[in-house]
Amino acid sequence: MLYTIWLLLGILLAVLFVWVARRRGPQREPTFLALGLIVAAIIYVGFALIWGNTQWVATEVGGLLLYTLFVWLAQRHSLIWLAVGWAVHPLWDFGLHWLGQGHTVAPEWYVFACLSFDVVVAGYMITRHNNWKTNLPRINFGRI
Repeated sequence: MLYTIWLLLGILLAVLFVWVARRRGPQREPTFLALGLIVAAIIYVGFALIWGNTQWVATEVGGLLLYTLFVWLAQRHSLIWLAVGWAVHPLWDFGLHWLGQGHTVAPEWYVFACLSFDVVVAGYMITRHNNWKTNLPRINFGRI
């Protein structure tokens, strides 16, 4: 029952996040979504700093670099890379922090909430991609 509540919490927060992103306007929306992916990775770095050790901090910083790479690829090439980053992040959540040794670093509720959050945001971005191909907004961190 708790897993269901945590998954629903992630869905609810993702819907709110997407709503806020859309309210920023079509030119700022991708930047907001990109920052969200970076923040999702930074949160795990924070958990590692609190409950982990040096090895876990290094692992989570590696994840932060990976997801920052997806943002960079989206900025340079296509926003589909940002959608891929969001779609891959559940593997980090579930594979590393639920099935793997990272379960001691991240709270269980957060792993499940983040998992559903990431899936919803990735799905949203994939559905928006066709619109973005014809009216290409850019990620611009100077305009949030």
